[in-house]
Amino acid sequence: MVESSFLRASEQGHMPGMVNRAFRMMAGTFASRVLGLLREVLTAGFFGATRSLDAFYVAYTLANLSRQLLAEGALSASFVPVFSRVQKRDGNAAALLLARQVLTILLVVGTAFVLIGFFISPLLVAVIAPGFTGKESALALTLTRALFPFLLLVSVGALAMGVLNSTGSFFIPAVAPAASNLAFIVILLFMHRHISIWVLVWAVLFGGACNMLLQWFWADRLGMRLTPALPHMKNRDLKETLALFLPYAAGLSLNQINPVIGRVLGSYLEDGVISVLNYADRIIQLPLGLFVIAISQAVLPMLSKVDRDDREGFRRFIRDALRFNLFVVLPAAIGLIMASRPIVHILLVRGAFDEWAWIATSGALACYAAGLPGISCNTVLMRALYARSLPRAAINVMLLTVCTNLAVGLLLMRYISYRGLALGASCAFTVAAFAGAWCLSKNLGCRLVLFEGKWVAKLLVSCLVMTSGLAGFSFLFPYPLTSSFSVRFIWLFALVTTGILLYTLTTLLLRCSEWLWIRQALAGKKNREGAL
Repeated sequence: MVESSFLRASEQGHMPGMVNRAFRMMAGTFASRVLGLLREVLTAGFFGATRSLDAFYVAYTLANLSRQLLAEGALSASFVPVFSRVQKRDGNAAALLLARQVLTILLVVGTAFVLIGFFISPLLVAVIAPGFTGKESALALTLTRALFPFLLLVSVGALAMGVLNSTGSFFIPAVAPAASNLAFIVILLFMHRHISIWVLVWAVLFGGACNMLLQWFWADRLGMRLTPALPHMKNRDLKETLALFLPYAAGLSLNQINPVIGRVLGSYLEDGVISVLNYADRIIQLPLGLFVIAISQAVLPMLSKVDRDDREGFRRFIRDALRFNLFVVLPAAIGLIMASRPIVHILLVRGAFDEWAWIATSGALACYAAGLPGISCNTVLMRALYARSLPRAAINVMLLTVCTNLAVGLLLMRYISYRGLALGASCAFTVAAFAGAWCLSKNLGCRLVLFEGKWVAKLLVSCLVMTSGLAGFSFLFPYPLTSSFSVRFIWLFALVTTGILLYTLTTLLLRCSEWLWIRQALAGKKNREGAL
């Protein structure tokens, strides 16, 4: 009997290897996310939740949407696998030449996007913020045009990131956004005496330049100098990269509509709603980046090591990846929901950030946190669908996400305002996760069997113990609202520590298999015990 490729993969340490890579990316991402939170703390202190800040976030959303679609999204997804294959087949010189040709095309296309964006900005602002009046719309238009060059900076940075990841360098790409956030913070602090909404624009552009330069110089240090080269359109590898770009771009364009929906619908609600949603989103980015993105990025290269013809092996790997995802993300989501008000109060309540902004942001944060398990599973499943060459299924799932987000947001915003918009996004990604699992199961010809009774029982018991402990802690030691920052921070630290200890001890006592992968990953050992 032929041995399953999953068993062979397990013997080679696929799951511990994935966990190890995820931990390394978490370490690099942590600094970026913490600085990102500090950036929002400063922004909240200087600007609060105002209509002018709403206008800035509308402008930034448009620039960021283009970045995620063109640069860090479809480009990375289509370029990295081809670059890695050329590097393995023909060596570094051939791979570098491909990267330089892609850079030329990227600069040309990016410049075209910037120019087109400049001229169609009035239409874009009208679409994304239809509730804005003349003065607010004019400000958003001006800011949008000023921020579009940001696309070119991050495009080059994204290409450098793909080159670095393909050469085995993960830490610098993960920490590069930290340089961007640090630059943003420096600009804010330097200009605090002359603060205006335009300071934020210059901070974004300066941060994007720092992100690009760090990765470009590091790639150069590794012998991969990224300078433009004349594209040879007969080059089959270049043609393949461009061909892969289109389905990825189509799928991601749908996915990137989701954050836009909140801005569009939020423009019809009270002043400051868009800012509130952004603050909550920035806070949720910490666990999202540390866990969801890190794990999904770690899964991607591992998928290529599992034989696609071995459907059972692929199923087991995805099942275990999803279980590890939920094992890490579910307690984080529960903690964020239960501690949303203290977290927002400690991080943001100061200066112009008033009580309404505090209550609104904490409510939005709790609603966003409810969707973390769905987001985490959906992200992994999207990787799996593309790995199985199912772009149409991936696009359909993303389309379902957009429709669900819009429908639920429209329904709930009438009754619970901004909370309805946040819940709409959470519901959308949860529905998408189930849809993605169904599509993958159909392709594999078997169920993923994610929610196995014994595994579910262990996870539920662990979460219930943690939830009860957090509730008991909050009852015995209420949040010291009027105390100093240090006292409030110590209280939050004690609450988080209590939750972590209770969850850790419970899962260890219940002998959750995920701890085996964690121990092997931390020890750098290979998994020789087969599938769990």
